[in-house]
Amino acid sequence: MKKVISNILVLTLLICFTLITTTIFADQPPDPGTGGPGTGDVPVGGSSIGGGLIMLLMFGVAYGSKKLYQSRKEVTE
Repeated sequence: MKKVISNILVLTLLICFTLITTTIFADQPPDPGTGGPGTGDVPVGGSSIGGGLIMLLMFGVAYGSKKLYQSRKEVTE
């Protein structure tokens, strides 16, 4: 059973690193334009939280799975 958990962990980490490396490549920031502050231009930068949210959910599922496995292991002993 320990080998299965190890394989699942390695597979999860491999998927995580693959997703991280595909989102690292960023586009150039947009042209700031000629307008100054208060002209209604969209600020330069600003990123979405989608990637971080997915990582947080994946780590939460992994942690919950580990705790569930440990609790079932204690019951059987």
